[in-house]
Order: sequence, then C-alpha cells, then structure tokens
Amino acid sequence: MSDSGNQSCLMGAEDTLSFLVCVFHAWEDWAGLGQLQDYLSVLEYLLWVFTPLAVVFILPFIIVILIYLSILFLHVYKRKNQLREAYCNNLWDGARKTLATLWDGHGAIWHGYEIHGMEKIPDKGAALIVYYHGAIPIDYYYFLANVIIQKGRPCHSVADHLLFKIPGFKLLLEVFSVIHGPQEECVRALRSGHLLGISPGGVREALFSDETYPLVWGKRTGFAQVAIDSQVPVIPMFTQNLREGFRSLGTLRFFRWLYERFRLPIAPVYGGFPVKFRTFLGDPIPYDSNVNAAELAEKVQQAVQSLIDQHQRVPGNILRALLERFHSKHKEG
Repeated sequence: MSDSGNQSCLMGAEDTLSFLVCVFHAWEDWAGLGQLQDYLSVLEYLLWVFTPLAVVFILPFIIVILIYLSILFLHVYKRKNQLREAYCNNLWDGARKTLATLWDGHGAIWHGYEIHGMEKIPDKGAALIVYYHGAIPIDYYYFLANVIIQKGRPCHSVADHLLFKIPGFKLLLEVFSVIHGPQEECVRALRSGHLLGISPGGVREALFSDETYPLVWGKRTGFAQVAIDSQVPVIPMFTQNLREGFRSLGTLRFFRWLYERFRLPIAPVYGGFPVKFRTFLGDPIPYDSNVNAAELAEKVQQAVQSLIDQHQRVPGNILRALLERFHSKHKEG
C-alpha cells in the first residue's frame, strides 16, 4: 500500500477496527514485511533444491559411523573369551576389561594408536609411570587399556582433586583405582605391588603447555619422593602428536589469570582430530638409595624430555600428524 493510500485509509476510517487495520497496513509497508512472503517462497525453493544434495553428503557419513561401530564391536567380540573369564573371576575385573577393550578399539580406530616399549612395564611388582600431560590425557586412557589387556593387571592413577567433584565420576574412579594423590596413599599403593601413573605437570601442564611440548613441572619433587620411599623404578612415558589431537587455549592471558587467581581450569579445549598417536615408554630408572628427591626428579624430567626430543617434531603440526596415519611403520628419531 502506498503512502497516499495509507493516508487516505487513515483519514477515511469510520470506526476503531478500521483504523487499527489501516495502522497495521501502514506499519507493514514501512517495515517492508510485505515482501516477507516472497522471501519465504525463495527459502522454500532453496530448501527443496539443496535438501537432496545435503542428504547425499550426510548419508555416507552415517554409513562410515555404522562401519566404525561395527569395527568397535568386533574389537570387543575378538576378546569375548577373555571377557568371559574376567567376569567369572571378579565382577569389576570383567567391567574393567570390557571398558579397556572399548577404549583400545577407539584408540585403534580413531588414532591408529601404537605403544612402543610395553615390555618395560613389569608383569608383576610395582613401578611408577611418569608421563607428559596433554590438553586431554586420552593417550593415558589408551595406555591404561593396554596395561589391562596385555598385562592382565590394572594401573592405579593419580588425578587432580577437581576430577573427584564431577557428578557421576565416583564409581568410575573407584573401579579404576584413581586416587587424589597424597604421598602416603601413593606410597601405600606402590608398596602393595601396584603400578601407579602420575603426571607431575598435571592440570597446569594440560592448560599451559602447547605444540612446542614444554614440560610444565616447576620444582615439583613429590612424585620422586614417592618413588624413593617405595623403592620402585620410574618409567618415563610420552605420546607423539598428543597436542595435535587436542589443544588448549590456556596460553591466552585471560585463562591463565583465571587459573592462577581462582584455580579454575576452564580454558577451552578444541580438537579431537584423528591424528596418529604413538606412546613411547623409556628405560626404567632404577631405585638408588644415594639419590635424593630433587636429583631423581631432574633425572626423570630429562628422561621424558629425551623422549620428546627423539620422537616429536616441534612445533607440532596437525596436518602432518594426520598424514602420519598413512605411515605403516614408525621411523625412529
């Protein structure tokens, strides 16, 4: 309706209803809503044209997802006899082995996960495994799964206290023997003959390390004192391309300030890229009564750094790590 038409309508309105109708038409013309019908028609046409194309591209992804689920099922079924035996021995042993099989399958499918040096993990007896902490320590989950499957024993773990405050996590942490980390409890676990995994960098390393893979241990020596008090060897561990799988924005000043000021580890993490993961276990560092905690901590840090230097190209590159999925063999150095 034109401006002159609106004016004549308003002037010629004889009752309130007619006046309101005229006002609505005037507002509709002013806001351009009269063309809304045309816009909706165009959108409907585009939807009609592109929906088949979208379906064509989405369906293959659904098929791929179904294939991956089938492969994951086969990983579980392949070990059905082991699972049956585990459930006969102990309920939680069966649960652990089932979840270990699922995680092992996920690692094999999504990251082509490999572990080198598994023979350095003892079949019996205690040892302290010290590892580099990624933005998300998914490589450590794969490692735990391999220990359960290949060694037939669980590995106790030390986790940040925040993990124990997440609703619903209590049972999972209990079944997989995750502890908060007081030195006395760590020593007790090792003296009982268990394996124990710990990352001296912890949350700080998860947040503030980056694709250049710096160790963020500070002057922490508690883990070394635990090894000395327990008189057990220390086994260093590092996973190649870990920072290319998941990365943290913790290096940004705001998120660092939040953590330092309020101890809030809320830096966003992004990724989940299907890059190649290879976990390397270094030579065990034996117990030495003549070495103190500070000296042992330095020795362990050098061992982990040596694994990084030997197996990780820095800075890390996501594309390169993705292409490594097509490499059939690992090349040392």
